[in-house]
Amino acid sequence: MRILLAEDDPSIADGICASLRHSNHAVDHVANGQLADAALREHDYDLLVLDLGLPQLDGSDVLRRLRGRGGHAPVLVVTARDGLDERIRVLDLGADDFLVKPFALAEFEARVRALLRRRSSQGVPELRIGRLRLDLPGHRAWLGDEPLELTAREFGLLEALATRADRVTSRAQLIEALCSWDEELTDNGLDIAIHRLRRKLEGSGTGVRTIRGLGYLLEEIPASGGHA
Repeated sequence: MRILLAEDDPSIADGICASLRHSNHAVDHVANGQLADAALREHDYDLLVLDLGLPQLDGSDVLRRLRGRGGHAPVLVVTARDGLDERIRVLDLGADDFLVKPFALAEFEARVRALLRRRSSQGVPELRIGRLRLDLPGHRAWLGDEPLELTAREFGLLEALATRADRVTSRAQLIEALCSWDEELTDNGLDIAIHRLRRKLEGSGTGVRTIRGLGYLLEEIPASGGHA
């Protein structure tokens, strides 16, 4: 999952980024509201973690603009502003959850998992494609009842394909889903990850098919089927 963090306090931002990256999420961090608004216009994030007291553009305005142009990314507001009226105001603007600073990272991580589960699975705890089962927020996968051992990059690749299982995913979309701004994934690195994922899915009834000139499609296939 790719997450945008809009937070101007460096110590809080460092802790949140470390927590999210430890859970194998790609994280982009901005420290003011103008940059947050620009990033949300340019990228399709799976989650926005939003501080309200941002410089240049208040977090409430970032949220208002996001929802005003039809953006559906879940939004977790983290703020020092407390009080029932403030929570109601922010939720009415379109936030999905509200967490008051200071907070325990364990609670933050639980709320992130809940929002991502809602985003990725439309309320269904698992995705199933053939014998493959995916718990996206928990970063776990199984073939039947056997755990599927994947690296963080392989799981990110499988996640990007599984959440678009009804349509072709381009190479550019895969690279964007797998990398933060400060990371780089070469074409060769993507090819290696796809090759390794295919090998681990062999015999599962699910495979990654190349659609020439367009990208890749995760689909059910016969156990003896091959790949382009």
